[in-house]
Amino acid sequence: MSQEDRGSRRHQRGRPGAVYGSFVLSAAASIGLTVLYALGGQPQLEGALLLVALGSMGTGLVLWERRFLPQGPYVQAREPLPSTALERRAFAEDFEAGAEALSRRKFMARLFGLALGAFGVAAILPIRSLGPGPKGALFKTEWRRGSRLVKANNQPVAVTDLNVGSIVTVFPEGHPGSADSQTVLIRVDPTNFTALPGRETWSPQGNVAYSKICTHAGCPVGLYEQQSGRLFCPCHQSVFDAMDGAKPLAGPASRPLPQLALEVDPDGFLVAQHDFTEPVGPGFWNEGHVS
Repeated sequence: MSQEDRGSRRHQRGRPGAVYGSFVLSAAASIGLTVLYALGGQPQLEGALLLVALGSMGTGLVLWERRFLPQGPYVQAREPLPSTALERRAFAEDFEAGAEALSRRKFMARLFGLALGAFGVAAILPIRSLGPGPKGALFKTEWRRGSRLVKANNQPVAVTDLNVGSIVTVFPEGHPGSADSQTVLIRVDPTNFTALPGRETWSPQGNVAYSKICTHAGCPVGLYEQQSGRLFCPCHQSVFDAMDGAKPLAGPASRPLPQLALEVDPDGFLVAQHDFTEPVGPGFWNEGHVS
């Protein structure tokens, strides 16, 4: 029997206790992590349990490979076909040891499956904590039909409040400070303003409203130049033509600012006709229209 064969047999007869213990410890740590997270969690302890779960699993795999898998490569010279009594006895011993090793490998594989499954269960709760998908929420704001335009202090804006050339940030009544609903209201000279087709009734007495969220990276567009009728984003210098549907004139923004359709209620206050008809914010949200 060659030296390589004897080394292989010693490998197959290694003690599996350390491998068993590593996988059991990994499974226990994963179960503990699951229970701890379900009870409210504690970041430091969760991190320690995660380290033990993954570290023990990795240790078990390394020990399994080093102690119970052939290390090869083995090269053996071809021997004469007849076997001696010593070789037949060695073969019988190897055969019995192989059967025992196969049984141990099955048990190790089951423990590894237990450790891996427990860790998978532990990963489910954090994933579920991310909450439901946004679905259509990204394409809607708090603006509704009849929503009054109010300033940050919740004061409603009348159709005659702004002077020509003035600008103010407004929100839907009841939602002051709403990030996705923030809108710039500009009073323009109606004689110098031409509404886009289909938007002829959206800007009563020259009151024009556009989303304040830049369509490039979501920065607030709050700078207005009265002489040119242009809106500026201070983050990346995108420029929008407020007199022509807030179309981009310069900078990285490639999509116009969505316009909010306005009308005047019986009390003389500006209200929304409906929500924005297209997604607000960065251009990559432009995959559909708000119903």
